[in-house]
Amino acid sequence: MREINVSQVSEVVADLCIKSNVILPENTKKLFNKYLDLETDLMSRDIIDLLIKNYEFAQEKQIPICQDTGIAVVFLKIGQDVRLTGGSIKDAVNKGVREGYLRGYLRCSVVSDPVFSRKNTKDNTPAIIYIDLVEGDKIEILVAPKGFGSENMSKIKMMTPSAGEEQIIDFVLETVKSAGASACPPMVIGVGIGGDFEYSAYLSKKALCRDVELRNQDERYKNLELKILDSVNNLNIGPQGLGGKTTALAVNIEWAPTHIASIPVAVNIGCHATRHSKIII
Repeated sequence: MREINVSQVSEVVADLCIKSNVILPENTKKLFNKYLDLETDLMSRDIIDLLIKNYEFAQEKQIPICQDTGIAVVFLKIGQDVRLTGGSIKDAVNKGVREGYLRGYLRCSVVSDPVFSRKNTKDNTPAIIYIDLVEGDKIEILVAPKGFGSENMSKIKMMTPSAGEEQIIDFVLETVKSAGASACPPMVIGVGIGGDFEYSAYLSKKALCRDVELRNQDERYKNLELKILDSVNNLNIGPQGLGGKTTALAVNIEWAPTHIASIPVAVNIGCHATRHSKIII
């Protein structure tokens, strides 16, 4: 049994909140350069070039890639051979978010009540926290700040069992068309298929945190990812919605078994600054 004091979790979360907001994942940077070479529309090329300069400047100056530094989504994989000491793990995560957002001068966007007072908590807490118990004696911490320009464009649909690939593709295309420029393309598109209503949404958010160059290990879902990406990039929405071949950088699918009566499908859209960073303690 390995003991880990939750203060370590707070420290890591604080650092990840800052890092993920100022440094784009390396493989996402590679895709920007790949699509810059592939893009033929001159305005679209200029926009992609500006987005590249933006994330390079953000990393150099250690300032946010985007002014919307998001709500902090934190995924924890806790080894079953870990004994947490020193307090509550959720309190520790929120302490880390608080410290990271204040120390990093990141915009705090969380309101304490969604409907009535909508009073800003002024430290970007509470975070959205997902905890998964796994084998081993380590803790994996992944922080994914989620901006709401793209989050607001996300959708979920409970499909009938007769739905197939084409219906799923059509739903993703419908969601992307509806989002248009509002989701700040080029997008990363997370698709969750299966489970139940809320689990499909969780899968779609989890999909956004996968390396954009890693395809699904199941050949069927890998092919579906590629079909959707090709269809999305044929919509001619383009970078920032001004036309071109580059509407999406990647489509990531996560799936799970489901009930015989349904196929839940969730589409979680990430903007050009789809950010996430992780550390293993």
